[in-house]
Amino acid sequence: MQEHEFVAAVRQSLELPDNESAERAVTATLTVLGQRLEGGESKDLAAQLAGRLADALPHEGGGERFDVDTFYQRIAEQEGHGVTVAQARQHARAIAKGLETALSDGEWQDFTSQLPTDYQDFLGTDPVQNH
Repeated sequence: MQEHEFVAAVRQSLELPDNESAERAVTATLTVLGQRLEGGESKDLAAQLAGRLADALPHEGGGERFDVDTFYQRIAEQEGHGVTVAQARQHARAIAKGLETALSDGEWQDFTSQLPTDYQDFLGTDPVQNH
């Protein structure tokens, strides 16, 4: 999937006003996700993404340990422009769906296996009302 296709899909899914807002959401989510992933997993994930999507991920994941609520908080801070934690959560969940489509099954399994159980909310496997 090309970068512009990914951004357009996120924009449409979230009904964002412009591509710039969608790009900020994608970049923020991938940046924070890269901080959470360990070792070379961030680089492996980036290898399957195009252009600036790949650039948002560090070559070496930081392996920082933080829960899903902190994940959403960091995304909101990274996005800026008054994005709330609740909005950042919506953005991140839409981006996770995009990643699930864009990545090979093996890469999806590799990166999601590094995330603790509370990240099931981010991955969209828990009902939205549970958070």
